[in-house]
Amino acid sequence: MSRVKVATVWLDGCSGCHMSFLDMDEALIDLGKKIEVVYSPLVDNKVFPESVDVSIVEGAVSSEEDLHKIRMVRERTKILVALGDCAVTSNVPGMRNPFGVGPILHRAYTENVSIQPKTPTQVIPPLLPRARPIHSVVAVDVFVPGCPPSAGTIHFVLSELLEGRIPDLSQKTRFGA
Repeated sequence: MSRVKVATVWLDGCSGCHMSFLDMDEALIDLGKKIEVVYSPLVDNKVFPESVDVSIVEGAVSSEEDLHKIRMVRERTKILVALGDCAVTSNVPGMRNPFGVGPILHRAYTENVSIQPKTPTQVIPPLLPRARPIHSVVAVDVFVPGCPPSAGTIHFVLSELLEGRIPDLSQKTRFGA
């Protein structure tokens, strides 16, 4: 039996959802018999594969790099899961939206810096005008709210998807929990 190809992706977020993924502890061993992690910030593979069964995406779409990545992920993925409040609503990354990119960059790289205050023009990807939830850019198949979702919730989602079912999360999680 071939294993299901799973990818995890980190956009603009704190990595708390990936930490919850790792908090599945021993359950990861059982999942490892059924899935093959083909891409993740937690493993060494640097190139997103052509054909992925399930992609679990954490974070908001906040930069041109995020935008390019989420479009590519969607194009190459059968089932896309928005994991956590940042992916589902833009949550914390979206808190910058009322201020605009210019004032945010000025505050971060000029006002709050004592040595060489200057907004970088290299290394950081250009920010989009607004941080956006994933579904505002690409189609999402499963929404998993929570900040972060619990390891148990993530395990439930993966288990349901492995059984060919879209998980019913109505009794499992809510925003901010």
